[in-house]
Amino acid sequence: MNLESNPLQLHSQAIEAIVAAAKTRIVAIRNAAHRHVTGFVWHPDAIVASEQTIGERDEYEIVATNGHSYRAQIVGRDAGTNVLVLRPSERIDVSPYSPALPTLGGLALALAANVDGTPAVRIGGVRSVGDGWFSRAGGRIDQRITLDIRLHRTEEGGPVVDAMGALIGMSTLGRPGEVLAIPTATLDRVVPQLIANGRVARGWLGVALQPIAVPDALVEQAGQRIAMMVMSLAEQGPAATAGVTVGDILLTVDGIALRGMRPLAARLSEENIGQSVEVRLIRGGHILKLDAQIGTRP
Repeated sequence: MNLESNPLQLHSQAIEAIVAAAKTRIVAIRNAAHRHVTGFVWHPDAIVASEQTIGERDEYEIVATNGHSYRAQIVGRDAGTNVLVLRPSERIDVSPYSPALPTLGGLALALAANVDGTPAVRIGGVRSVGDGWFSRAGGRIDQRITLDIRLHRTEEGGPVVDAMGALIGMSTLGRPGEVLAIPTATLDRVVPQLIANGRVARGWLGVALQPIAVPDALVEQAGQRIAMMVMSLAEQGPAATAGVTVGDILLTVDGIALRGMRPLAARLSEENIGQSVEVRLIRGGHILKLDAQIGTRP
């Protein structure tokens, strides 16, 4: 068969070209001689990685695909979106990524680094594309992108690109057996904040909560069977200032039923800091309403 008309060969060459163009951004982040995770160059002065894979050290060794070694310091991290930014000791010249919107069933290449910095790649597809969501740590992620790719823990944090080499997002491990991509739109929003401030500002009420069953006698009036009990309060925090006390059972915040932490996290996004919210709660067998102002999480 003529190689020029062999679709498998053409497909292989196309993938090779995508990997060749993207691999210069991949880095191994090493904290010991034989222990590493993956990151990638966001721009010449910033490396992005998965926050949940990086320890508490301030400085790490970075090894690029050409074997060159750098020192890099953490400048910011956000557990809510699982994004961490390091600043390399030297600029790493790269061209800007083109962002990609994921398409269901589209080709996805998850790039990673071996311990010596040499590149690795996993090939699969975009398994599902969902709406924006909030992590348990309160981070807003613009789309839920699930990949049909297996990923080793050392490969987490690399770029995921499409068939044109455009950036879908950063690979991350979700629930057991689940591989996600943190969308490029989320990285675009979070990385500048981490570089500028070292953190992402989030809303805060200053309460520690525990799910609890609503007393049977109040279920009909409350309109729900599960709520959240206040286990502790931050002194002079927004909830304490509003009059919430330990032992109160929170039903809703601005009409959003609290059956877990994620609905509350959604209301406490960074855009809502400073806003007033109505808190509906049970205290002493009675349903009360209080107004609280969303503060900034310390």
